[in-house]
Amino acid sequence: MYIKQVIIQGFKSYREQTVVVPFDPRHNVVVGRNGSGKSNFFYAIQFVLSDEFSHLRPEQRQALLHEGTGPRVISAYVEIIFDNSDGRLPIDKDEVYLRRMIGSKKDQYFLNKKIVTRSDVMNLLESAGFSRSNPYYIVKQGKINQMATAPDSQRLKLLREVAGTRVYDDRREESKAILKETEGKLEKIEDFLRTIEERLKTLEEEKEELKEYQRWDKQRRCLEYTIHERELKESKKKLEDLEESRANSGAMQAKLGADAKAAQEAVRSAAKRLKEAKKEVSSAKEERDTLSAEQQQLLKEKTKLTLTINDLLEEVKGDNDSRKRAEQELEKLKINIAGREEELEKIKPQYEQMKGVEEECTRELALKEQKRKELYAKQGRGAQFTNRAERDKWIQDELKQLTKQIKDKQDHQAKISEDLKRDAEKQIALEKKIEDHTREMERQRASIDEHNKQYYDLTKAKDQCQATRKEQYRQESVLQLNLSGLKEDLAKADQSLRSMAGKPILNGRDSVRKVLDTFRERRDMAHEVSSYYGPVIENFDCDKSIYTAVEVTAGNRLFHHIVETDKFGTKILKEMNNQQLPGEVTFMPLNRLHVKVIDYPQTSDAIPMISKLNYDPKYDRALRYIFGKTLICRNLEAATSLARTSGLDCVTLEGDQVSSKGSLTGGYFNSSRSRLEIQKTRSELMTQISTLEEQMSTLKDELRTTEQSISSYVSEMQRTETKNSKAKDIFDKMKAEIRLMKEELSAIERYRTPKERSLAQCTSNLEAMTATKEGLESELHQELMAQLSVADQHQVDTLNDDIRRLTKENKEAFAKRMRLEADKNKLENLLTNNLVRRKDELVQALQEISVEDRQRQLESSKAQLADIEKRLVKVNSDFKAQNDKVSSAMKKQKAESAEVEKWKVAEKEAQEKIEADAKDLEKLASKQNIVQQKIAECTQKITELGALPSHEAFGKLSKLTTKQLFREMEKANNHLKKYSHVNKKALDQFMSFSDQKEKLVKRKEELDRGDEKIKELMLVLEQRKCEAIQFTFKQVSKYFSEVFKKLVPSGHAQLVMKTADGEEGDDTVPESADSDRFVGVGIRVSFTGHKAEMREMNQLSGGQKSLVALALIFAIQKCDPAPFYLFDEIDQALDAQHRKAVADMIHELSSDAQFITTTFRPELLEHANKFYGVKFRNKVSHVECVSREEAADFVEDDTTHG
Repeated sequence: MYIKQVIIQGFKSYREQTVVVPFDPRHNVVVGRNGSGKSNFFYAIQFVLSDEFSHLRPEQRQALLHEGTGPRVISAYVEIIFDNSDGRLPIDKDEVYLRRMIGSKKDQYFLNKKIVTRSDVMNLLESAGFSRSNPYYIVKQGKINQMATAPDSQRLKLLREVAGTRVYDDRREESKAILKETEGKLEKIEDFLRTIEERLKTLEEEKEELKEYQRWDKQRRCLEYTIHERELKESKKKLEDLEESRANSGAMQAKLGADAKAAQEAVRSAAKRLKEAKKEVSSAKEERDTLSAEQQQLLKEKTKLTLTINDLLEEVKGDNDSRKRAEQELEKLKINIAGREEELEKIKPQYEQMKGVEEECTRELALKEQKRKELYAKQGRGAQFTNRAERDKWIQDELKQLTKQIKDKQDHQAKISEDLKRDAEKQIALEKKIEDHTREMERQRASIDEHNKQYYDLTKAKDQCQATRKEQYRQESVLQLNLSGLKEDLAKADQSLRSMAGKPILNGRDSVRKVLDTFRERRDMAHEVSSYYGPVIENFDCDKSIYTAVEVTAGNRLFHHIVETDKFGTKILKEMNNQQLPGEVTFMPLNRLHVKVIDYPQTSDAIPMISKLNYDPKYDRALRYIFGKTLICRNLEAATSLARTSGLDCVTLEGDQVSSKGSLTGGYFNSSRSRLEIQKTRSELMTQISTLEEQMSTLKDELRTTEQSISSYVSEMQRTETKNSKAKDIFDKMKAEIRLMKEELSAIERYRTPKERSLAQCTSNLEAMTATKEGLESELHQELMAQLSVADQHQVDTLNDDIRRLTKENKEAFAKRMRLEADKNKLENLLTNNLVRRKDELVQALQEISVEDRQRQLESSKAQLADIEKRLVKVNSDFKAQNDKVSSAMKKQKAESAEVEKWKVAEKEAQEKIEADAKDLEKLASKQNIVQQKIAECTQKITELGALPSHEAFGKLSKLTTKQLFREMEKANNHLKKYSHVNKKALDQFMSFSDQKEKLVKRKEELDRGDEKIKELMLVLEQRKCEAIQFTFKQVSKYFSEVFKKLVPSGHAQLVMKTADGEEGDDTVPESADSDRFVGVGIRVSFTGHKAEMREMNQLSGGQKSLVALALIFAIQKCDPAPFYLFDEIDQALDAQHRKAVADMIHELSSDAQFITTTFRPELLEHANKFYGVKFRNKVSHVECVSREEAADFVEDDTTHG
């Protein structure tokens, strides 16, 4: 076995996963610089194998994790792979993987990738030869120096560990503890023995008095037995008399019970009637309250409608007056507007005429002034220009400018003309559009009126439907109240039936109904559902007097289910199982029931039960199967006789049964809890519920129809309102558009006059400019003159005259036009801003005054009021009738309440009699209990006395009277008082203490023997311990001398055992087996020869001490060999010669064990088999396999730098 491979990750300086190339099974050398991580490599192996890294604190664990750059390392592991081909480890594998993983909070071991405990790992390593007592298969750096400088006592401690004396020490401590415990037990036993001896002496003296006491005690017991026996016989006689009296009181109790039962039945019947009366009162009151609420609501509505009608009448009257006033005012306005418009039409032609005159005068005046201006300019150019050419040039420039100006004026004139034309067309289009919009407004107004009419008609119809629905709701509420009351009674009946029949049977009934509902939903099974006829109890009825007899006869068979065929019954059961439905079900298939024809006895004391049942003939087989073999008998005697003679079962009306086989069954049967009675009640309730549910269904259909009508009316109202709203929107839109278009027309009219003026001005200017151009053109071909020509001068004079005339005419025309324009504007403002606007307002007001709408509202309100008054009459009538009904129901309730009280009093009286009789019975029972207790006491006392001491003495005492017996008892008690001080258990105690003494003596002897054995064992252990130390010392001493001889051929060395009284050599045997006499192990060596002076360790140099320490380590390893060894720089302090010797020694030993060593010297490299280099890069260590030469280079390089 050897270390094959080591894998390290995150441990100390080994950050990344480091997988070391497999080791050689002999000698492996690890080389590297100082601080590269060689020692950490050894720590990693030691971390897995040794005890040194156990029980680590958190900070110690953290110190083992790699600390460097990069991400933080949170866990580390070291895995060692062992070659186990020799089977040294007790595991059936050639390779064994041992890993230890550590983190800040965890520490785990893995063996072949499975978690194991630390103790398991240590035991496994010890089984392979890794002894805890020899920790020197791993020698760390500095361990050699520590060994070299260790004192003698430390070496003795090491020797003890190698010898394995810890086992002897542990066993010796255990023996000491047992010895101490044994000595304590011995002391206790001796104390007990002394106490027992003293007690036995005392008991010996008390024995004689005890014998006399026992004689009188026997006499007393005989007397007590005789007295108790006599009392027992007397008590038994009294008990028989009391039982006879109690039997006689039973008949009276039965009669009183029958009376109480009759009273209870009457109370129950009266209470039921009272409950119905209360329910009737409650229902009547609730209906009366409903009618009262409706009455109040109708009165409120009537008042509200009356006020509304009054308001509407006033509004209609006001609207008529307002409309009349508005129409009168509108008529006056129309006359006024017509007059003003006529005046305006007269003024407008005069205004237009004067306006034309003024414009013509202005135009001519401008032309003539322009002409005169041009002539004056022509005259001025004679002085302005020196020659014709210069003038002509200036004229040509002026003509160019005039031509451009004339073109611009013409364009402006055309634009104004176009605007006026476009305005005229737009005015025509707007007037047509206004006319169309006005027609559309009228049409929309008519549509709005129509929609309002429809809306009021629909509202009236909806109100009628709502009144109908309200009445239907009231009816539904009454039905629902009655239905809920019936369902509540049905639930109570079901609960009572469930409590009597049993939960499983009723659950089974409900489960069958669920299955039938499932079958009805399935097409393949729906036709078969009719094959199920229901439970037996639902398919017959009978007279109430035989209910008890029928129930007793049928029992739970009343709830058996009748089906047509057994196949259908099987299907139901299968479906119940499939759906996992609860309950217990028994089917009676008619096709499988076989009933014999029975010849019933003809007697007046009995009748066949089947003849008293009413049922459908198709259920005959099922009913005969249950009731066919039973007779109803007059009394129990007749039943007993008929059962014996006829072979049929018999039953009395009280429910006592006599079987045809001879057995009698009977007892009290509570008729108030009759299943048939409850079933009858259930059937009646279900019929009533079914009837009410049909009525409810019909009412709900009617209510649904009414709701649909209301919904349709509401929908139609919403549609009508939507249409009305849309028509109003269109009306408002048209109205707004007409207003905008009128505003636009007004704007066109307002801006037309300025545009016409601008056009006239533009035309006038254009004519002037044209005349100027013509004058300049004519002047262009004339000679340059300083003065005007005669013709031109004449023309100027003419122009001056014309200008004065035109100016005068223009002023006159302007004054007239202004006057006419003022009149025209005044009339237009009056019409536009006053009269026409007021006319439009009145028309709008007349449109808004909707008399028809309010009239319609008024008619609708009156119709509603009439309807409410009709309903109010009906409600008042119903309310009065319901009030009478409530009074009648309350009287009935009072009568029924009195009836209940009467029967309760009767029941109470019967109950009081029963209680009085029960008290008498209780007194009898109490006396009976007292006598029974006395009998029990006498019996117990006789039993406690045990067997009679003497039958002869009992025979004699039986002849004595009771008085004599008590006298004899007193005499015996007086004698016993004399011996009251006597210990009654003295004899028993004497025997008990004697037995205890014998047992304690035997136990003491056993403990004495055990004490001797323990002391012998301790002596043997001490002897073996001394022998182990001596043997180990001799072995280590021998190997030490041999190893030292090999390391230092010319030297000699020996170990010396030091004792408390002197020294011993390696062959001296101690006289006594006492290991404490050894105080140390000394070393004496000589490096120069056998006969040279032997020196102690403190006399040696550092290198010599190291060599001696190595020799001692090798000797210990030879004494307790391990499969491999780890040496960290063991040759550090040696010279070359001694390093060579150590290397040879390791080479020699590597044939039997694996060595992994580190070194800085070349000697260990000579015979090594494999080499590894440790490098340190970026604060991380790496291990690589290297050649011998590379390893030598490592060593040389390190030596050079060192």
